[in-house]
Amino acid sequence: MEQLNYSLKKEARLAGFFYLLCVLTGIYAMVYLPSKVDMNGSAGEVANHIISNEFIFRVGILTRLVSSIPWVLLSLSLYRLMKGVNGFQAKLMFAWMALSVPIGFIAESMNISALMIAKGELLKSLDVVQRSEYAFLFLKLHGYITSVSELFWGLWLLPFGFLIYKSGFIPRILGVLLFLGGVSYIIEWVIFLAFPAYESSISSYRMLFGSVGEISIMLWLLIKGVKDK
Repeated sequence: MEQLNYSLKKEARLAGFFYLLCVLTGIYAMVYLPSKVDMNGSAGEVANHIISNEFIFRVGILTRLVSSIPWVLLSLSLYRLMKGVNGFQAKLMFAWMALSVPIGFIAESMNISALMIAKGELLKSLDVVQRSEYAFLFLKLHGYITSVSELFWGLWLLPFGFLIYKSGFIPRILGVLLFLGGVSYIIEWVIFLAFPAYESSISSYRMLFGSVGEISIMLWLLIKGVKDK
């Protein structure tokens, strides 16, 4: 029993470490870097913004791609931690997490294409205005593809919350918070597609529910690991 408890603690803290890396890279790539590149305005203005801030734009792409490494490691670690609780739910959690990775790569290819078009490296036969319109189109496609990833960010929290609740070695309240966070992601995704005018009003609630649950479980795994008994 002591050996099992030690093994669970070790795996839980490893998962917490990978979770921390995901959170840090996510904040840097999806909050800090976008704040440095103004993506508002006309197609021409946005194209000029990404060209004038090309290095920051490229760093954002690179960071989001590199962040998939700790994400995959986190999914593997959580699967090993939770497969003894419920094998099917653990596999479902891992599947939802893994599926978001190739979608993220496709999304970033849209950003790379937008930058190359804006700079005139692609579609050279078009004039500046037309290239700006195409670059703006690819940036919009990036946003919609990223929204699909956000759906999977919500879906994986549902089995994860269930596994936490049933585990017995992590407080059940954390499972409830994670489940609510997953539901909030899915609701925001539905509103984004069906009622885009209301998406901004719901995003703050999604951030609240999602952040509380995920940051709480990250800190618990990193600091505590699992319950002593």
